[in-house]
Amino acid sequence: MKEQKPNMILILADDLGYSDLGCFGSEIDTPNIDRLASSGLRFTQFYNSARCCPSRASLLTGLYPHQAGVGEMNEELETPGYRGFLKDQCVTLAEVLKEEGYHTYLSGKWHVGRQGPIKKGFDDFYGLLGGFTSFWDQKDYVRLPEDRPERAYEEGQFYATDAITDHALDFIEESRCDDNPYFLYLSYNAPHFPLQAPQEDIAKYERFYEKGWDKIREERLERMKGLGIITQDTPLTPRAEYWNRDRDIQGVNPAWESIDPDRKKDLAKRMAIYAAMVDRMDQNIGRVISDLEEKQELENTLILFCSDNGACAEWDPWGFDNWITTTNILHRKEDLKKMGGPDSYHSYGSGWANACSTPLRLYKHYGHEGGICTPLIAHWPGEIERKGEIDHRPGHFIDFMATFVDITGADYPEEYNGHKILPMEGESLMPALLDESPQERSLCFEHEQHCGIRRGKWKLSKIKERDWELYNLENDRSEMVNLADQYPYMVEELKLEWKEWAKRTDVFPRPERKVK
Repeated sequence: MKEQKPNMILILADDLGYSDLGCFGSEIDTPNIDRLASSGLRFTQFYNSARCCPSRASLLTGLYPHQAGVGEMNEELETPGYRGFLKDQCVTLAEVLKEEGYHTYLSGKWHVGRQGPIKKGFDDFYGLLGGFTSFWDQKDYVRLPEDRPERAYEEGQFYATDAITDHALDFIEESRCDDNPYFLYLSYNAPHFPLQAPQEDIAKYERFYEKGWDKIREERLERMKGLGIITQDTPLTPRAEYWNRDRDIQGVNPAWESIDPDRKKDLAKRMAIYAAMVDRMDQNIGRVISDLEEKQELENTLILFCSDNGACAEWDPWGFDNWITTTNILHRKEDLKKMGGPDSYHSYGSGWANACSTPLRLYKHYGHEGGICTPLIAHWPGEIERKGEIDHRPGHFIDFMATFVDITGADYPEEYNGHKILPMEGESLMPALLDESPQERSLCFEHEQHCGIRRGKWKLSKIKERDWELYNLENDRSEMVNLADQYPYMVEELKLEWKEWAKRTDVFPRPERKVK
């Protein structure tokens, strides 16, 4: 009898901060994701590529983003590492797994360029081809191939997170028509801006965040210590810096108590909407888990959950209400009630992003830990014996390809559609899932000239306009004590390794014009 290969579900959240899940210290209600963690494995030092498009390129291809052609966003910059779409020299998880007989589905956000998911190996797609749009307007969410059945929603009944899950469940049901396994890439666009959520979910958090981001940071830090996510001696970092989009205005997030009362109400509502979006995503993940349990398929399904980058600080402590101009509107009195609804458009700003990154430094875009570190939860009851454990070894999105190839026995091609394919950069996570000893390796990062390299306990981090900083993450996970002057030889050694990596992986040459 042929051994039954596992189904695999890779769940990706969008702009979720490091401490935004209950099982990572949050006050936000995430019982379904927490359940996966309690009967699975949590990784505390797993890395992405700092922003939406680059992280998705790494996740899908097993390559660093520049190698895949998506070093910036999805704009063609006519430079090898910055094409804005997946190049012919890479293959996706869907293309590799399809050759092994897997059904391949994507429900959610694509955002890696012009070919689209069907041309890159997915049998079925529902969702958002671009980066972000209203959660209430279904016209921007498409079904591919175009002749496939699509759900219809009554006026006022559409909400993107629900619809993405509806179609994911339809795809899973369709896969049951034969004995072939499936790969589902469940790529939510929550909780990315615009901050929008059903009123009943916002109401749960309406008053909660009036205590402010300073108190939330303190409370999360203590919970994280209690959970074992961070060490007992981890300090609360100072309030973080922020930069505007053009990087000509810089500041530090203010103390909550220094803020005007009307502004506090506006900011508390923004964070309440954000929390509601995370909560609603968790509810929908619960729908998927329940479906698998009902069909007795949970045991042989590998579920992985992670986020594409750190919390989004764009672009100052107040957040914006217009993405193009980045201008802010101070909402007062009756106007507060409209926030989060179909006619609204908000981000929550750098103060709340600082809280959602607790206890790490900086946010999305940056090569510091707050920009590139994601919670990773692995759940596979039939295979993972490390139930409820926490693993602190480093990993990266480049590891998903190697992991899926290892699990399924699929062949990773040297050529595909007449093109030579770059070798995988990552390593299988199976040794970690089975608690085998890790091998030390280096992991590198670059986005918008914010850089990083991690090797063992050492981390070299760089903000675009500044010098390299050296940290010992073994006892300084929050990157607070810069050791560059004490260990100049280590700085030079890691810088040289980073430069060699950057040259090899098409970080260089950089494009002549920049994406904002």
